[in-house]
Amino acid sequence: MDLDPSQKKQLQQLRTILWRRWWLTVLGLWLAVGSLSLWNLRPEIILLRQYFTWTALRYGLLYHRLAALGLGLCLGLTVALLLAESRYLLFGLAKEEQQRLETWLQRINRQGPRHPLWTSLHRGKLN
Repeated sequence: MDLDPSQKKQLQQLRTILWRRWWLTVLGLWLAVGSLSLWNLRPEIILLRQYFTWTALRYGLLYHRLAALGLGLCLGLTVALLLAESRYLLFGLAKEEQQRLETWLQRINRQGPRHPLWTSLHRGKLN
């Protein structure tokens, strides 16, 4: 599908909006789940600051599985977003992602002002 310049600009805006939402989700996850996980691990963190060993780290996470799961979720999502953004910066938009964004953009334009993202995408065209 060949896009005109205004559609390409809207596609880029949609991608930017979605990435900002993902990063806000990750930030919220770190503030909620990550901080609670670190708070739960504070005795082990104090011990690790004095005598760091990989075994102490392993057992600290093993005996605090919920905190380890929370930190794993936060770290995993952060690394996944960083890798996806790096892939985009190095290679551009993947064909599947572009098709998905184009379909989403068509759905937004078809719904018009009733869609929550419509005003964000058509901000400069309103007169």
